[in-house]
Amino acid sequence: MKRRDFLGATGAGLVLAGCGQDGTETAAAPAATGKPVHWKMVTTWPKNFPGLGTGANNIARLITEMSGGRLTVSVYGDNELVPSFEVFDAVAGGTAEMGHGAAYYWKGKTAVAQFFAAVPFGMTAQEMNAWLFYGGGMELWREVYAPFGVLPVAAGNSGIQMGGWFNREINSLDDLNGLKMRIPGLGGEVLKRAGGTPVSMPGSDIFTSLQSGAIDATEWVGPYNDLAFGLYKAAKYYYYPGWHEPGTTLECLVSKAAFDGLPADLQSIVTNACHVVNGDMLAEYTARNNAALQTLVHEHHVDVREFPASVLARLHALSEEVVAEIAGKDALSAKVYDSYRAFQHQVMSWHDISERAYMNVREG
Repeated sequence: MKRRDFLGATGAGLVLAGCGQDGTETAAAPAATGKPVHWKMVTTWPKNFPGLGTGANNIARLITEMSGGRLTVSVYGDNELVPSFEVFDAVAGGTAEMGHGAAYYWKGKTAVAQFFAAVPFGMTAQEMNAWLFYGGGMELWREVYAPFGVLPVAAGNSGIQMGGWFNREINSLDDLNGLKMRIPGLGGEVLKRAGGTPVSMPGSDIFTSLQSGAIDATEWVGPYNDLAFGLYKAAKYYYYPGWHEPGTTLECLVSKAAFDGLPADLQSIVTNACHVVNGDMLAEYTARNNAALQTLVHEHHVDVREFPASVLARLHALSEEVVAEIAGKDALSAKVYDSYRAFQHQVMSWHDISERAYMNVREG
C-alpha cells in the first residue's frame, strides 16, 4: 500500500487504498443526507490513561473536529461498556463501531495478529511504520482481520518499552523459572518456554496483583506510564531493554459494516485521524519517558538494571522458535511472517549504517 494513497487525495480513491473498500456511497447513509452519525469506541485502557487512553480520546476528538460534527465518537475505557479483552468481539459484533487496543490481545482469534503489535527482538516503531505503510504490512493486516468484519488502522506506538518490574533479581536464566509475570502476546510465550508463567490481565489489575504477590513481575509500557500506575511502590527492580516489545503498534478497530455506511469523506477522516495519532503518540512517549525515568530514579530510588546478556541471548533464541511455529500454522500466517522478516532484514541493513552508526558516534 502506497502511503500517498493512504493519506492523499480525498474521495473513493483514498478509501480504496487506505481501507480496501469499494468507495460506494449510498444515498441512504445518514451522514450523506446530513444527519449526524454517532459512534462508540471501546478501549482496552483505563479511561483517560496517559498516552494510551488519551490517544484514543484524540482520535475521537479529531474525527469530530475534522467532520464538523457530522461524525462524533464517545470513548469508553476498560470495563465501562465491555471488558478489555472483549474489545475485538464488541467491534466485530456491532456493540461498538470502533475499538482501540493492541493486536496481541486477540491472539485467540488468530495467532498471527500478534505480528502487527510487537514481535520480540523484532522491528522498532520507525521500522514498523515503514513496513505497514510502504512494505505491504497494512494490506496483510486487513487480510487477517477481514473474516471478522473488522478493519484495522495503525493508531499509536509506544516505542521501545522497558523490560518490566521484578520482585526478584534476574542474574541468570534460572531466575526466570517459576516466575509469574504479567506479559502479553509473543513475549509471554517466550517467557513460558524459558520456564516462567505468563499471566494475562488488563492494565487496571496490574498494580494490585503485583503488590499482593499474585504475580512476581510485570511489564506495562515504559517510565511515563509506569510512573502513572505507581508500579515503583510494588516492585524493586526495573529492568531493560524491552526485548518483548521493541516498538508496539496500537490499533484502531473499525466495524466494516459501520465504515461502509459512511460517505467517502468521512471514511477518509476516520483513517486519517488514526494516522495523526499514530505519529503523535510516539512523539509523546519519546518526549515524556526520560523525565519520568529521572523521577523514578531520583525521587523514588528505583533500581534500574540491564538484563544479563546470557538471558537476552536465550530469550532471543526462544523467540525465533515461537514466531517460526506461528508461521507454520497456515498459508496466511506464513505470508505475514515472510513479509515481516524480509522487511526487517532489509531495513536493518540500512539502519546499520544510518541510525546505529550515528548513535554510536553521536556522543563521540
